Amino acid sequence: MQPVATDLGDRIIKVNHAGENGAIGIYTGQILMARLTAPSMLAELREFRSHERRHRAIFGAELERRGRRRCRSYWLCAIGGFVLGAITGLLGSSAIAATTTAVESVVLKHLQHQLVVLHGRDPAAVSAISSIVADEQEHHDQSSGHIQAGTFWPRVLTPIVSASTEAVIWLGMRL
Repeated sequence: MQPVATDLGDRIIKVNHAGENGAIGIYTGQILMARLTAPSMLAELREFRSHERRHRAIFGAELERRGRRRCRSYWLCAIGGFVLGAITGLLGSSAIAATTTAVESVVLKHLQHQLVVLHGRDPAAVSAISSIVADEQEHHDQSSGHIQAGTFWPRVLTPIVSASTEAVIWLGMRL
């Protein structure tokens, strides 16, 4: 029987893997629509998506090393992410930046918590999580730099996207 810390590490790695798949979906949807609404953001969105693909591969490799299957929410995250990305991409650059900032704020909070909880208990999980934090912070910081104070989409989207991201993480930890 595996120790409880490893079970928690397995579950966290599974949810993070699914979340990275969702992030790829978000950026894919945004890239599709940004061709029409925010072409100046395409290079940044493609770069962020490439980071998320690398993150997904890191967590996928860790799952494989542990002999664990991916999370049941894997495809739900991808589809939901794509829909969110397409809708916000259609709304333009302010909505795209607000969405990334909101998602990454939640993700960064969870990653920091995961590192604290798993420190000294699951070094492989800590290593995998630690390897992506700087990229996620960069996505947050670059995107928040695009947001102009008092604009409509950030005020509307931030609470919705933040709550949705929290809900997906909560659900993923329980599936």
